[in-house]
Amino acid sequence: MDAQTSRQLQGAERRARELTVRGLVLGAAITVVFMAANVYMGLKTGMTFSSSIPAAMLSMGLLRLFGNTSILENNIVQTQASAAGTLCNVILVLPGLVLIGHWQGFPFWQTSGVCLVGGLLGVAYSIPLRRALVAGAGLPFPEGAAAAEVLRAGDASAGDAHDGQGLRTLLGAGAAAALIALGTSGLRLLGEGLHATLQAGQAAFRLGTGFSLALVGVGYLVGIGACLALLTGVLIAWGAAVPLLTALGSDAGTEPGAAAEAVWSGQVRLIGAGIIAVGGIWTVATLVQPILASIREALKAARGTDPSLRDLPRQERDIPITWVAGAAAFLTLPLAGLFGWFSAGAELGRLYPVLILCATLFAVLFGFLMAAACGYLAGLLGSSSSPISGIGILTTMLVALLLPLLVGRAAGPEGDRFVVGLALLIASVIVTMASIANDNLQDLKTGQLVDATPWRQEAVLVAGVGVGSLVIAPLLTLLHNAYGFVGALPREGMEAGAALPAPQAALMTQIAQGIVHGALPWGMVLTGMGLGVVLVAIEAWLRRRDRVFPALTVGIGIYLPLEVVVTIAIGGILGWASERAVRARFAGRDRSAADAAHEGVRRRGVLLSSGFLVGESFVGVLLAGADTLTGRSASLALVGPDFAHLATGLGLAVFVAALAVFYRLVSRIPA
Repeated sequence: MDAQTSRQLQGAERRARELTVRGLVLGAAITVVFMAANVYMGLKTGMTFSSSIPAAMLSMGLLRLFGNTSILENNIVQTQASAAGTLCNVILVLPGLVLIGHWQGFPFWQTSGVCLVGGLLGVAYSIPLRRALVAGAGLPFPEGAAAAEVLRAGDASAGDAHDGQGLRTLLGAGAAAALIALGTSGLRLLGEGLHATLQAGQAAFRLGTGFSLALVGVGYLVGIGACLALLTGVLIAWGAAVPLLTALGSDAGTEPGAAAEAVWSGQVRLIGAGIIAVGGIWTVATLVQPILASIREALKAARGTDPSLRDLPRQERDIPITWVAGAAAFLTLPLAGLFGWFSAGAELGRLYPVLILCATLFAVLFGFLMAAACGYLAGLLGSSSSPISGIGILTTMLVALLLPLLVGRAAGPEGDRFVVGLALLIASVIVTMASIANDNLQDLKTGQLVDATPWRQEAVLVAGVGVGSLVIAPLLTLLHNAYGFVGALPREGMEAGAALPAPQAALMTQIAQGIVHGALPWGMVLTGMGLGVVLVAIEAWLRRRDRVFPALTVGIGIYLPLEVVVTIAIGGILGWASERAVRARFAGRDRSAADAAHEGVRRRGVLLSSGFLVGESFVGVLLAGADTLTGRSASLALVGPDFAHLATGLGLAVFVAALAVFYRLVSRIPA
C-alpha cells in the first residue's frame, strides 16, 4: 500500500467518525452552558441566540485535546447543543403561568414535560420536512450554511489552524464580557445603562441605551436590516405613540418618566402585538403552498421506505418515516396527560375529556402547521428571522378566544385564571414544536453541506431535546428564586429593580388575560394590525429588491424595553460600518480578495459576538446562584445606591471603550 492510499484510507476513517460517546458527552456539557446563557438572556431581553457556531468552535477546540477528530463528529456536537439551546424559546410563554399566579414556581415534571413532548414532536415534524425543504426546495438556509463553513474552516483533516484561533477569539470575548457583567450586575461598580425622559408640554419622550456587550453581539449577529426594523419600532413607540398618549392623558400629576413607562407597558406594547399578529398570519398564508408541497414530498418518500432505506446513500438516510409517524402518534398520549394533569383541579365535569381531546388535537395539528411555516422561513431567511414570537402571540390569541367558547364558566370561581393558564400552556407546547423544527432544519442543512448522515443527526436531536428538558426547569427555578419576574417576586424584600422582565411572556399573558376578561384594549391591537398591513407591504416590496426589513421585528422593537432595543441596534450599526470599511479598502481591486477579506472579518465578528453572549449570560446565571445561596438580591454588590451616579459614568466609559475595541477587531482584515 503506497503512502497516498494510506492517507486516503486514514482520511476516510476519520471522516466516518461521526456518532461517538465523547461527542455525545461533550454535546451535553455544551448544552448546559448555552442553555443557561439563553434562558438568562431570554428572560432579560426577550431574545435568544443560536448556539450552533459557538458550539462548533468549542467542539473543535476541545475534541483536539482528546486526539484526532473529524468534521462529522464536530457537526454532531453542534447539532446536539443547538437542539437543546432552542428549547429555551419556551420562556417566551411559560413564565406567564407564574405571572398570573397559577404556578408559584416551575414544577419540574410539568416544565420538563412541555419541553420534552413539544421538542420531540418538533423533531418528528422536521424529519419528513427535511427531504422537501432541505434536499429538494433549493432554499439557501443561510445560518446552516454559515455553520457548515465554520466546521470546514476548522476541519482537522484539512490541516487548518483556524479553529484554534477561533476558539481563542470566542473565549477571549467571553472573558471580557464576563468581567464587565460582573462589574455591572454583580459588584455594581458599573452602571447597566443610561436613559432620560424629555417633556414637551404633557408629551413625554424617552431616550436611552444599555451597556450590555451581549446585546451588542445580538445586534451584530442579526444584521443591519433587522436592527433598522427594531429602530423603526422604537420611533413608532417612543417617538410617536408614547408622546401622543401621554399628551392626551388626564393624570397631570404623574412623574413624566413613570407616566411614559405606564403608557408604553399598558397600551403601546399592544400595538407591537398587533403588528406581530399580522406578520405571523401573512407569513403562514404565503407558505400554504410550500407546506402542502412538503407534505406531498414526505408522503412520496414514505412509500416503500423500509425496503428502500438500505439502497439509499448514507447522506440520504433518515429515520424511517413509519417510525416517525408511530412516535408522533405515541407522543399524543403524554401530551394529553400533560393537559389532563394541568386541568385536574378545574371544575369541568363532563367537559374534562372533551377539553383534553380538543387541546391535544389542536396542539398537534396547529403545531405541525407552525413548524412547517417556521422551517420554510428558516430556509429562506434564517432561523433568527423566523416568526417564533408571532407564532406565540398568534397561538395565545387564538386559544384564548376559543377556550371560553368550549369551557365557559364551568371551571369554577378560578375559571378565568385557569383558562388563561391553559392557553399559555398550549401556546408553550406549540412554540416549542415550531422552535425545534425551525432550528433542526438549519442543522440538517449544515449536515447536508458537510456530508453528514441525516439519521444520526436526527437521533442526536432527540438526545439534545432530552438533555435540555432535564436542565431547563432547574435553570428557570434558579433564576426565578434569585431575581423574580417584574410583577411576580417570589418573596418579600427582593430588589424590584433587579427582577427579570420576561418581556414576551408578559406580553402574551397580558393579551390572554385581556381577551378572557374582555378587557383587552382592542383599539391598540387594531392600530397595530393596521400598521402591520403597511409594514408587510413594505417588507414584500423590499424583499423583491433583495433587502431585509422584517415586519415582525418592527413589532419586537415596539414591545421590548427601549434600552434593550437601542443597544442591539448599536451592534448592528457597528457591523454595517465595519463591512463598509472593509469593502472600501478593496475598492477597484480584486473582487475575490474583497469577498475573502469580508468573510474573514465576518467570521471573527460572529465569534466575538457569540463570546459576548456566552460570557455575560453565564455570569448572570452564576450571580443568580450566589443570590439564591445567600437568600438576598445583589449579594456581591460592593457599593450602595449612593454610588449609582458615578457607576453610570464609569459604565458609559467602559462601554464606549469596549465598542471601540470591538469595532477595531471587526474592521481589521485577517492576516
